[in-house]
Amino acid sequence: MSDVRITHIGGPTTLIEVAGWRILTDPTFDDPGRTYRFGWGTASRKLAGPAVPADTLGHIDVILLTHDQHADNLDEAGRALLPSADRIVTTVSGSRRLGAAASGLGSAVGSGAVVGLAPWGGTELTTPGRPTIEVTATPCRHGPPLSRPVVGQVTGFVLRWPGQRYGALWITGDTVLYPGVRQVAQRFSVGTMVLHLGAVRFGLTGPLRYTMTAADGVELCTLVKAQTVVPVHYEGWGHFTEGRAAVEAAFTAAPDPVRRSLHWLTPGTATPLPV
Repeated sequence: MSDVRITHIGGPTTLIEVAGWRILTDPTFDDPGRTYRFGWGTASRKLAGPAVPADTLGHIDVILLTHDQHADNLDEAGRALLPSADRIVTTVSGSRRLGAAASGLGSAVGSGAVVGLAPWGGTELTTPGRPTIEVTATPCRHGPPLSRPVVGQVTGFVLRWPGQRYGALWITGDTVLYPGVRQVAQRFSVGTMVLHLGAVRFGLTGPLRYTMTAADGVELCTLVKAQTVVPVHYEGWGHFTEGRAAVEAAFTAAPDPVRRSLHWLTPGTATPLPV
């Protein structure tokens, strides 16, 4: 089995290529400069555009959408891409919204459908001539305790396929560090983490955070013991309060295995990573 190639496109958006599969996460392709409302009086401005234009992506087999309700994970240009994918995997509530909004988006998404997964639920990606990829949804809490009714459902994804040498590939999704996320380390051997960071905050809600800080990321990586950690969701938006410098500082002070696991991707460049 060949190594995986990951292209960081911007924000949470990555293109994952493995054994013929082309998997896009959280498509965000709008130009910068616009302010987006996130509900309950919160908003953020997009500061940077995608490193890869949407019209140069080529065919996408699967879109893994951690959530559909926030524009920093699914903006208008990203939403326009959804019908071109063979399948979309997202939250249960997101699958309902996407189906309703498109008046039966499932039938318009190539030969596949919109699949909604509850935490620890799973589905398989299958097609002739390629290895089957098992997708398991992992828990997320996109904010402080009791915030889920306001911020909505979010999910992460664990991907497993034959021939992985170091373990599964885990896309954490937008989440704070809490027991549900820590359970992933108990349930899976993870080789590669796509780690959503950014320490998201809004002026209206003061010190409350809606994604992991760099220190949280180090704590989680210490538990998971992944071979490779790829940070995403730390740049390009006004509501991210910790960028690359904060992440580098936290990982530099981490135990040696965690410090060595950190891999920065050059935006727009497909980078081979061992799995």
